[in-house]
Amino acid sequence: MITVGRQTLKIILGYGLLLAAAAFALEWLQYQYFLKSYSAEIYIVLIAFGFAALGIWIGIRLTAKSDGAAFLRNDAAIASLGISPREMEVLSALASGQSNKEIARSLSVSPNTIKTHIANLFEKLDVDRRVRAIEKAKFLRIIA
Repeated sequence: MITVGRQTLKIILGYGLLLAAAAFALEWLQYQYFLKSYSAEIYIVLIAFGFAALGIWIGIRLTAKSDGAAFLRNDAAIASLGISPREMEVLSALASGQSNKEIARSLSVSPNTIKTHIANLFEKLDVDRRVRAIEKAKFLRIIA
């Protein structure tokens, strides 16, 4: 859920009132010279561009910016769970979406060995599915 601060809300309301005033002014000009000489579609397009620009600006302002900090692996969690370096390789391969056969080929081991590593990871992470293992590893900052 997006939370909006008071300052941002004031800005949004200010621009909303400004656009409402512009729309009112265009309605007032409907019987004036400019509207008679130019098509109403031009004004509609100008209002649409104004709302689009406002939407883009608000989206940029409200979108959370990433801190850009590099991923720091939680070595303490890895040590406390007793995850071996080979199991870390298997976990990283799981997170990249590889199948057991693909992991086995890339690590030059048999698929049964990979099944054993995955079973050990499930037990150490206290999960019962691949997706949950990946979620928990990301939560514990074991993998990026």
